[in-house]
Amino acid sequence: MSRSFRRNSTSVGLIAVVLILLGILYSCQQATGVDLGLSSTPTATLPTAIPDNSQSTTWYNLYFTAPELTAGIDAPSGGIPAKVVETLDAAQQTIDLATYEFDLTMVSQALIRAAGRGVRVRVVTDTDSLLEKPVTDLIGAGVPVVDDQRSPIMHDKFVVLDGATVWAGSMNFTFNDAYRNDNNFVEIISPRLAENYTTEFEEMFVNHEFGPTSTTNTPHPNVTVNGTLIETYFSPDDGAAAHILSVLNSAQSSIYFMAFAFTRDDFSSALIARAQAGVTVQGVFETRQIAAGSDQAWNALTGAGLDVRQDGNSYTMHNKVFIVDGQIVVTGSYNFSKAAETANDENVLILHNPEIAAAYLAEWEKVWAQAGN
Repeated sequence: MSRSFRRNSTSVGLIAVVLILLGILYSCQQATGVDLGLSSTPTATLPTAIPDNSQSTTWYNLYFTAPELTAGIDAPSGGIPAKVVETLDAAQQTIDLATYEFDLTMVSQALIRAAGRGVRVRVVTDTDSLLEKPVTDLIGAGVPVVDDQRSPIMHDKFVVLDGATVWAGSMNFTFNDAYRNDNNFVEIISPRLAENYTTEFEEMFVNHEFGPTSTTNTPHPNVTVNGTLIETYFSPDDGAAAHILSVLNSAQSSIYFMAFAFTRDDFSSALIARAQAGVTVQGVFETRQIAAGSDQAWNALTGAGLDVRQDGNSYTMHNKVFIVDGQIVVTGSYNFSKAAETANDENVLILHNPEIAAAYLAEWEKVWAQAGN
């Protein structure tokens, strides 16, 4: 060691105590699978799914909107936006926010407050949202905002805070999505997951790479957090459809889904094939999407005799979710469409966790019960 110690009984005792404590910490690290910062430099023998460094015992928070309670209220408050604002107000260093639509003033005000206390705040949005008042308020307050300036859409909905926490899911930062539409949003504490999303964000914000121009450079496509495997894919660069198909084709007992837009033939074919193999397949489609002509998958699945319904929300069922075998959840901004795969900016999370799957299944059961035949 570089530091010398006096060779007396006190120092020997101190060294012994330190060694014992280090041994206990290392044993805890091995037993729990949580990296406590004692590991040596990573080598090429690391597993594909790299354990995350987070020491948090509560590493995720999962939220669903409740339009059955809030859709009829003129000025609802709370809900997911309030939870997001709490974390924005707690941010100390950085906030990166990407959202397709943005009309929630409470969120823009929280971003402006953060910038005012010295947090670096950056925003990416779709050009169609550039004139919304919360966005113009941000620009007026000096918060940098980048839009995609193209016809296909920047459809992401995510936030990265302090390089350690990610919010992601199907909810845009709008009144309708937060209080009238069916949506899901998950908060995950994971520096490596945050690195994935920051890398994608900077492609858009710094390099102005959108859609097919995006670089394929997600640093950690597979991450484990507290024993949960999380797959992260961005579209179009990461070929998200193939990874979703792999999950669907692996189903052994059940597939439940909620789909805002569903036009992919390969997903339909996979669901039909698994149903014919004895797997339970049930799903809810957004009614207005079918009425507007996006009925390819609906026609294919109903024609094959699968048990599917059109949603019962008088506004919009906006989820894009698969729940497979009660173990795996596919969620994010990615609609089950060609545009999501080849043109839009999207993100997908594949969460391998039975507790998370059970929560999504409970939400699916609520939406299913409200749906018509």
